[in-house]
Amino acid sequence: MRLKIALVALMTLALILPGVHAKSNVVYVASIDGMITGYTVDQFDRYISEAERNNAEAIIIQLNTPGGRSDAMQAIVTRIQSAKVPVIIYVYPSGGMAASAGTYIALSSHLIAMAPGTVIGACRPILGYGQNGSIVEAPPKITNFYVTYLRELARMSGRNETLAEEFITEDRSVTPEEALKYGVIEVIAANVDELLQKADGMETKVPVAGKGKVTLHLKGAEVVYIEPSFRDTVVKYITDPTIAYLLLNIGLIGLIFGFLTPGWHVPETMGAIMLVLGLMGLGYFGYSSAALVLIGLAMIFFVAEALTPTFGLFTVAGVITFVLGGIMLFSGGGEYLVTGETYQTLRIAIIVMAILLGLFFLFGMAAVVRAHRRTPEAGKEELVGEIGKVVEDLDPEGIVKLRGELWRAETNGENIPVGERVRVVEVRGLTLIVEKVEEKKEGV
Repeated sequence: MRLKIALVALMTLALILPGVHAKSNVVYVASIDGMITGYTVDQFDRYISEAERNNAEAIIIQLNTPGGRSDAMQAIVTRIQSAKVPVIIYVYPSGGMAASAGTYIALSSHLIAMAPGTVIGACRPILGYGQNGSIVEAPPKITNFYVTYLRELARMSGRNETLAEEFITEDRSVTPEEALKYGVIEVIAANVDELLQKADGMETKVPVAGKGKVTLHLKGAEVVYIEPSFRDTVVKYITDPTIAYLLLNIGLIGLIFGFLTPGWHVPETMGAIMLVLGLMGLGYFGYSSAALVLIGLAMIFFVAEALTPTFGLFTVAGVITFVLGGIMLFSGGGEYLVTGETYQTLRIAIIVMAILLGLFFLFGMAAVVRAHRRTPEAGKEELVGEIGKVVEDLDPEGIVKLRGELWRAETNGENIPVGERVRVVEVRGLTLIVEKVEEKKEGV
């Protein structure tokens, strides 16, 4: 009976206490800026997962992209459609765009908003660029696939299918006012606060996973911004096509120049780093894969330092790439691998481990390699000039003790009795040629 009374009391308190449900009224805001690549897939997943873990009312992703890779775009679309919280794509800031792959991502979202002065559309698929910079058009089969794909995204969300098709077939782009008029987007807002006010009470255009279509309660919500991490900032720049292209070419030139001028090691070291960064900039890697590539390059630098000592050049390069790889593998700011607090400690551990590895390969492994490379010497370079002691009369052959070992010795016709000190003047095979060491006489 007492248990029932306690349960009723707890339920009553949960209903009447103010603010019990207010804590769940949180909206997360994150930014995606730049090309759509494999890294962008990780960013979307991280941001949406953060909102899901905290049972947010919604997550607003401020998108500004000229487009990017189709496989990355499709992975992002799949992640949005499986999200357990509403995902609002907000084309922002003024002057920004959701072009090409960004259009597909927007049309897959639960709600689309645009800032004044932005553009959406122009998403004809291409295969790349020719040597003269001209666009290489995709064949009709690929174009038809993406027309159907985009129309289906528009149909599922109740948006304008005809205009969606024209985004591809006519490379059409529209302003926020046109997009709202023709039923492509739902909100025009100058900032996040205005977006929250206008979108409050709206129903999501597509179902939220496990919840169906939901009504958004955004007015008065607590806004939490997810700041980009250091690795996000680095990736934003190296994934720029121009920068990635330059890194690749400078890296190749550095490697070629280094191989043609052996002994300096600087060109090939810098070339290797730039080549790897250029490959990462192409966007075929995710964060974890890129981190492993950098850590692998660091190991190559450390081993190279041990095999061909460069007075620390390869070690410094190895430490830098190891630290970059560690940062790419783990990062703070509430990301999904570790918490911000754990990352502060982890960052110190990464740096310390990089330095310890560098010192190990710089001194320890280098010494081991040098020892293995050293051939046992019993010739002039090592024994000539050494002092030994006669243990068997040299007449003129006998035995001397040198460095704690017994050696067959011979003189140039001189007889030297046991106990005398001798100096090695030559080595013939395994026989030492010695002479007597004259003792210095003290002056009177």
